[in-house]
Amino acid sequence: MRKLVLFMHVSLDGYASDSNGGLDWIPYNEELEKYAEEVVAEVGSPVYGRTTYRMMESYWPTVLDNPNASKHSMEHAKWLQDVEKIAISGSMDIVEWNNTKLIKDNIAEEIKVLKEQSGKNLVIFGSPGAAKTLLELGLIDEFQLTICPVILGGGKSAFHGDAEKIRLKLLSSRTLKSGIIAARYELEK
Repeated sequence: MRKLVLFMHVSLDGYASDSNGGLDWIPYNEELEKYAEEVVAEVGSPVYGRTTYRMMESYWPTVLDNPNASKHSMEHAKWLQDVEKIAISGSMDIVEWNNTKLIKDNIAEEIKVLKEQSGKNLVIFGSPGAAKTLLELGLIDEFQLTICPVILGGGKSAFHGDAEKIRLKLLSSRTLKSGIIAARYELEK
């Protein structure tokens, strides 16, 4: 059985993007890139909400045709082209990116079926809106958060709202040179 894992960069005050949807506050560097590669190595299917899916779909296929793309970007683009991707959206009717499954209705049932399959984990990349929905449905099993040393004071979060208290158990943590805390949690049982 696979887990549904949330991998998200968050500010110290819990936001996944600033008030304009921007991500330029994430201190992305080689060390964070290597950590993200460790996370991706555990992914059977990436899961995206509508906004993140559209952003990924518009960018990564273009890398395959870019002769100036870095080795890392090219490898990631090839992986994304071939891996089964999951898009969760009530407003999209079709997905056109290679090997993508759209979940529009019956989200809980569809995700439970995917979790029952063998293989590597389902991993939600960012996508705070979809993550919030999946969290409220009680479907997220593990949280891999990179907590960035910045306070945004507002923005979009998967955690703010009317959700009930959810207790987590720390599985591991490490501090990157940039000040990011890479923390991994599971639901407390």
